[in-house]
Amino acid sequence: MNRRPLAAAAALVLVTSLTACAGERRPGGAELAGEEITVFAAASLSIAFEEIGEQFTESTGIGVTFSYAGSQDLAAQVLEGAPADVLATADELTMQRVVTEAPELVVDEPRSFATNTLIIATPPGNRAGVTSWADLADDDLALVMCAPEVPCGASAKRVEAATGVRLHPVSEESNVSDVLAKVVAGEADAGLVYETDIVTAKVDIVPCPECIEDKNTYQAAPLAGEHPEAARAFIDFLVSEIGTGVLLGLGFGDT
Repeated sequence: MNRRPLAAAAALVLVTSLTACAGERRPGGAELAGEEITVFAAASLSIAFEEIGEQFTESTGIGVTFSYAGSQDLAAQVLEGAPADVLATADELTMQRVVTEAPELVVDEPRSFATNTLIIATPPGNRAGVTSWADLADDDLALVMCAPEVPCGASAKRVEAATGVRLHPVSEESNVSDVLAKVVAGEADAGLVYETDIVTAKVDIVPCPECIEDKNTYQAAPLAGEHPEAARAFIDFLVSEIGTGVLLGLGFGDT
């Protein structure tokens, strides 16, 4: 069993210290105050973005509404014309799909702002006795993971190919939050989630050195919505010291 109480405590201390600094001026001029932007963000960013969004609004006066889902679903929504000002994906390939298929929708070059790595999560007590990546190949193991077209699923498939260990998931989910929910509820013996997902979740974790070799890089881009300057201000804030600090405190890696 390997819990991360220290990581959670560190995140709490960091968030507290960042709140004390919220009065400082950050990216975004006073002329943008009162605008409201919509940010489409990968599900794995929900905890971090809620904190970053609060700090951003305090500093700039720009309101933010978040919509979380799997990166592939968000990209599809943007391509279908869903109104959004910022797209933040959990990998570069999904972002590139939007840039390639509809370059007129992306105002500026996407910016990388964090990385993440998969880890094995089990329900408390690890009833199936999972100790390694190789154990996930057991036909009797109820494994849950993301679908291959989702960044977390694509990462799992790359690790699977690199190791030669064949996985037999009983369920493939559209986003990592659904994978974690099934593990927490005891509906699976193990699940492949991001390291950042287990900071506050009541699960046991199993080290996965094989996963470290495959990192996903998160990217954000302003879209051709009604508030392009406010969208740029949000991304500037995201990659600023305060935004990066929140992300690192919650277990994301830097770029």
